[in-house]
This record gives sequence, structure tokens and C-alpha cells, in this order.
Amino acid sequence: MTYSIAARDERTGRFGVAVQSHWFAAGALVPWAQPGVGAVATQATVEVGYGPRGLELMAAGKDAGSSLEALLAQDDDADVRQVAMVDARGHVATHTGDDCIKMAGHRRGPGYSVQANMMLRDSVPRVMAEAYESSDGDLADRLLGALDAAEAASGDIRGRQAAGLLVVAAEPSDEPWNDVVVHLRVDDHPEPLVELRRLFTRRSAYERMEEAERLELADDRAGALQAQEMALAAFPDDPEFAFWAAISRARAGNVEDAVRTIGVAYRASDGWPELLRRLSADRQVELEDDVVAALLSADP
Repeated sequence: MTYSIAARDERTGRFGVAVQSHWFAAGALVPWAQPGVGAVATQATVEVGYGPRGLELMAAGKDAGSSLEALLAQDDDADVRQVAMVDARGHVATHTGDDCIKMAGHRRGPGYSVQANMMLRDSVPRVMAEAYESSDGDLADRLLGALDAAEAASGDIRGRQAAGLLVVAAEPSDEPWNDVVVHLRVDDHPEPLVELRRLFTRRSAYERMEEAERLELADDRAGALQAQEMALAAFPDDPEFAFWAAISRARAGNVEDAVRTIGVAYRASDGWPELLRRLSADRQVELEDDVVAALLSADP
């Protein structure tokens, strides 16, 4: 009851799954991925267990095909399932049960599988595959492009409600909390793909802010300001971006610009001036008192 793509990026080794469906919180059910192991998309009359169990089998050394066959053999309702698996070597396996609601089908390519059911038109897997294979950029962008192509081809016969995007690292690290590259969900929205793309773009801007924080800690204030400026350029009305960019501008001596910029935050909430007072009082913001006073005097 959805369309999705599961893939391994041959350039980076990352694994990812993207999905859209007219089913609440489909992004919590369909996509599964594990660094160094593979990716799974489980849908139609969804059996969520195909996700974690498929990853467990692939982690134990089975390839995608053997893992999928083993799970289908244990499933009395295999004829109503639609499942795709991609393993760490780029092997791909897909199953579309004979009793999946029509129209249903899939298409495989190097390191990826696209699948759909309850389609308005049966061209969806083809256009998804073409979009994925013809696109550049990182894996997340290519996955989103495949979903956009499916939607343009009419996608789900019922309309749209939810979407999700999951991308994980190629290999596990000593910091597993950093191994999930992207994990975004839109659970209930009239335009879930539009909203998912907006969230992805905002996430990229927040990555700039995180980069700025790392550069600040490394005492590279010029680099930090540049990263903040890039985030602010993407979302000029974001109070978080405006506040911290203003602080960095003030540190760089651009007080007039800083005063103008911090006003964006003040318009969003009267809590921002109080935050500045607290940061200044605790010496967590290194600014002269007259500069702090100028920032506090900014018009909201």
C-alpha cells in the first residue's frame, strides 16, 4: 500500500530507503537499514518483521536473496507481501506477492530495488528506476528524486499521507549514534513529499550550524561564521540561525549587521533577549557590555 526504493550507494557504500504512502506513519513501518549490513523495505499487507529479521539474517552472512527466501518460506501470507532487500555487496532481492492489491510490481537495478502496489498506473517502478539511475548527488537526494518521479506518475491510487527517508553509514563506527545519516518522517500531511523535502533541506541547514559549533570549539570563528551564514541564507527567517549568526557577526565586529540580524529572533519570541542576557551574565558569550547592550536594543 505504498511505493518505495531501497538502495546501496556504490560510491559511498551507504544504505537507504525512502517511501511514500497513503497510510499513517508509513515511514515508521517500511524502511529499515543497518550500517555494514543492508537495507529492507517491507510493505503491501506489511509485516514489519521482515525489516529487523532480514537485517539480522544479512548480518549473519546470508545474502539478500537467501535472506528474503528464508523469511518468505516462514510466512503463510507471503502472497500479500511486498519486500525488497539490498545487502552489503550490492545484491538485490525483491518479492511482490501474487495477491498484492493491483496494480503491484517492482523493478531492480544495480544495487537498488523500486516497488509499488495499489498504483494508479503500472509505470511507477519504471519511472522511479529511471530517476534513480539518471540522478547525481548523494544517496538521500537520489532517493527523494525517485519518490518525486513516482508521484509525478500518479503514485498511490488513494492519494498521499505519509513519507519517510532513512540513510545509514556504509560501515558501523565506534559511535553508533552517529551512524544514522538521515532519518526523517512525515506521518500525516496533505503533501508529504513536499514536507519531507522541506525537512531534508532544513536538516542540511542544521548540519551547517553543527559544523559551526565544531569550528567554534576549534577556535575557527571565521569558519563558524561562514557556516552560520550559509544556514541563515537558506532560512533567513529562522530565529535559531539568526540568533547565533548575530552573535558571531558581533564578535567579528559587524555590530550593525548583528543588531539587524538578531531582530529576526526577537520577532519570533521574547525569550531570545533573555537568553542573551543569561549567556552574557554567565560569560558564555564573549562580547563587550556595550555590544550586548546594542544587541538587546535591537528592534523586534
